[in-house]
Amino acid sequence: MKKLTLLLIAIATSITGFSQDDDTSGSNIQTYTPSKLLSQGQWDIKFFNNLYTQTESTFTSSTEARETYFTSTVDVFTGISANNRFNVGLLLEFRSNVIGDRDALDVFKFDGESNTARSGFTSFAPAVKFNPIKSVSNFTIQTAFHIPLVDNESENGVFLDQKGFTFQNRFFYDYNFNSKWQLFTELNTEYHFGKKEESFANNSLSLTPGLFLSYFPSSKFTVLGLVQHSQRIDTGNDFEQDFTAVGGGAKYQISDVLNIETLYSKFVRGSNTGLGQSFNIGLRALF
Repeated sequence: MKKLTLLLIAIATSITGFSQDDDTSGSNIQTYTPSKLLSQGQWDIKFFNNLYTQTESTFTSSTEARETYFTSTVDVFTGISANNRFNVGLLLEFRSNVIGDRDALDVFKFDGESNTARSGFTSFAPAVKFNPIKSVSNFTIQTAFHIPLVDNESENGVFLDQKGFTFQNRFFYDYNFNSKWQLFTELNTEYHFGKKEESFANNSLSLTPGLFLSYFPSSKFTVLGLVQHSQRIDTGNDFEQDFTAVGGGAKYQISDVLNIETLYSKFVRGSNTGLGQSFNIGLRALF
């Protein structure tokens, strides 16, 4: 169950860890959506943190010992094309997990206590982001190849991260109703591969669509609601999973370069999964 839960968090992090913006003039949070590519020489650095905690799952009908999984990511992208249609980047991931009914904030102790805690850098990924259709500038694709850094998925009963390679494609598209409202859509696809015996998640495909409705009271502030679903398809490792999450958040532009965002989501249903809550905060620098 711990393995299934952490895989859920990996997916949840990937689909909640981005900015929700409106593509109008006035501020970075309005102009630079996930569908917007950087100009040549521009840099985009994002530090995003996801804390997932649960005392419920689909495996039992009663309250369970608390498990908490913290994931911190740094995404760095830069524009390299004169026509603003191609970006390159690097994704870094760090995890800290605690089990055994420990307090949720114990993930920040990084104590590595035997049988209840593990932490460390778990993967990195070279990435590209591009616009495949010139006439549809608000449609982009982000492709990344995640390389694991963990030697053992589980040690002393504590799971850290999967030991397998992941080929990821994220499809971004946004639609602006007017200067105040925007509908953002994403489809995240991940194929995990490698030897069957090396990872429980190898040889499986996950499809994760999401809808995000944003409202902008001002050019420097936005609030949003979200609905996400993930469907994991087994392709040879006897592992299937699905879940649905709902939530909301807000984002504020602190300065011309820096903005901050918060997100909350609740996992309301699923199979072979935890039914916890996710708390997120991120900082983004664009220059």
